[in-house]
Amino acid sequence: MSSLARPVEGPTVPEAASAGPPSDVSGLLSHSSRSVGRQVRVPKAAELVAGLLRRRIVRSELGPGDSLPSESELMEVFGVSRPTLREALRVLETESLIEIRRGVHGGARVTSPDPQVAARYAGLILEYRNATVGDVYQASAMIEPPCARELARRHTAGDVRRLRAALNAEKAAMGDPLRLLAAQDDFHRLVVDLLGNETMTLLVGIVRSIVDRANTAHAATHDSPALRSQARKGHRAHTKLVDLIEAGDAVAAHDLWTRHITATDDVVNAADAGTRLEVQD
Repeated sequence: MSSLARPVEGPTVPEAASAGPPSDVSGLLSHSSRSVGRQVRVPKAAELVAGLLRRRIVRSELGPGDSLPSESELMEVFGVSRPTLREALRVLETESLIEIRRGVHGGARVTSPDPQVAARYAGLILEYRNATVGDVYQASAMIEPPCARELARRHTAGDVRRLRAALNAEKAAMGDPLRLLAAQDDFHRLVVDLLGNETMTLLVGIVRSIVDRANTAHAATHDSPALRSQARKGHRAHTKLVDLIEAGDAVAAHDLWTRHITATDDVVNAADAGTRLEVQD
């Protein structure tokens, strides 16, 4: 029997949604007259079901590739109707936490949380706020150089090997501007990933995704000797950074990475800084 199909302790979802506030909250509500007349939003049953399943996924109680029980089983477990259950599953599908396959062999299957979902939504907000490509470049310049400095202070021989392998991937892509941009973007991500800080990895990943999208769109329409010169300059900066990291020169690594990210004639800033972001397809 699936872990989700085991009896669930406590009230079903509709009962939980309609229950009054717990005792420790009710005292607080009665203590202040200012709370009188305020409306308290009660979560919809579909939101509660989605929240319970989401919690199991992010806590790795349900792993990538695991199939959720059938709709009838889930309806029984949570005490909800089929439309309510399907609404909850659509929420999780939108968040890229599950994949729903239709047909005889279909069903809901758990997927890994995708950072690209966060990047797309962040890009949407920035585009709505009329942010420019230069705004994102500035954010990169504030975030990435301290990571390069820290990596120079506490790297391993394995870190240097991975960085040099990334440089080799750039060399192999020199004849293809789009492949080269992807390889150089991977290098920027790797400098951060090697620090092992998951929060910084996610944050920089979001910013780099937006920068990479802008630069890729630019490269697709502006293949020129100038762009290829920028690419070669970017590769030289990457090579120099690896040398500084290996030598443990933290200050020089920070300064180089700052110059590289802020230089208007470098491939990392290939797209015009004054261009408004357009991240939606």
